[in-house]
Amino acid sequence: MKVLYISNSRIPTRKAHGAQVMHMCSAFVENGAEVQLVVPGKRNFLKTDPFEYYGIEKNFTVTALPIPDLGSRTEHLSTVMLILDVVFFSLALALSRVVRSGDIVYCRDYPLLLLFSPRRNTVVYEIHDIPRKKGVFLRALKHTTHIIAITEGLKKELVALGIDASRILVAHDAVRLEDFSHPESRERARRRLGLPLDKKIALYIGRIDGWKGTDTFFEASTKLSPDIEAAVIGGEEEQVPELKKKYPGVHFLGARPYRELADNQAAADVLVLPNTARFDISSKYTSPLKLFSYMASGVPIVASDVPAIREVVDHTSALLVAPDDAGALARGIEEALSDASANGKRERARAIVQKYTWRARARTILECLK
Repeated sequence: MKVLYISNSRIPTRKAHGAQVMHMCSAFVENGAEVQLVVPGKRNFLKTDPFEYYGIEKNFTVTALPIPDLGSRTEHLSTVMLILDVVFFSLALALSRVVRSGDIVYCRDYPLLLLFSPRRNTVVYEIHDIPRKKGVFLRALKHTTHIIAITEGLKKELVALGIDASRILVAHDAVRLEDFSHPESRERARRRLGLPLDKKIALYIGRIDGWKGTDTFFEASTKLSPDIEAAVIGGEEEQVPELKKKYPGVHFLGARPYRELADNQAAADVLVLPNTARFDISSKYTSPLKLFSYMASGVPIVASDVPAIREVVDHTSALLVAPDDAGALARGIEEALSDASANGKRERARAIVQKYTWRARARTILECLK
């Protein structure tokens, strides 16, 4: 079985989808498939080999198809540039003849399916969000044979839109457990990151964005007791200076290489996942990679009590707090640090995450495609 994974993205990337794509390609191979990842040949400012960047064995091939780099020029006519970007990549796919009859075409960019969906192939679409303009989206789904939804919330929405439930497999995101088996010590991690050794650290790792709930975490940091400090790993270079001025009590550490993830998490006394309830993508549709890596770390977790997160953890494995409430989040962080049941929760989280591995996820998907 050959899987042609098509991703209209720059690989590597600091965004979570790059790690998800690379880990899934590798996991498909571990389950016996032959895999080729096809991406557009655009400029990449992370001038690093993708296998090295993500710490993944080079067990599949990556093919970059040359196209104009319009995705970097969205400051002018952004919608037009993004549409042309999809058109050029679709044309490059068609002209390259990378797809052979019988291959499984796996994609998580639905606009590509409107222009590139070989009829003699099993076409799989992995869905991570429901777009506002549903007409084009639903037309694209007609070109698919299977749909992989990352949450039950997404499946319910698709069924409500008229998609046959038998076509939809729910497969939450995952983690590679061995990456978290031997993290560095807390003291060493803090010295490397420049974090204080004599404080409790509440750490958020990931993108700084409104739908991620990071504003709530920043505001919560101002309500923490003096012996607790907030820290953030992530964010774009242009975001960090302004955030440091606005929230001087937060340690903004900027983006760090993905391969440091387990060691960086070891610096924390509590890991924070402050998803907002204001957007469906955050409350119903997302399956955050950070949730699974947090669970594998053995560090207590404080997370927003939203349906997407509750699909994986509950009050026995994480401390869940009201979303979009800085006071509730601050109280949750302090409770997690003083709660006598914290050890039980983190051990429960570690036990639950054992079934959420990339290898198991890939196996489930491949079995569905047979």
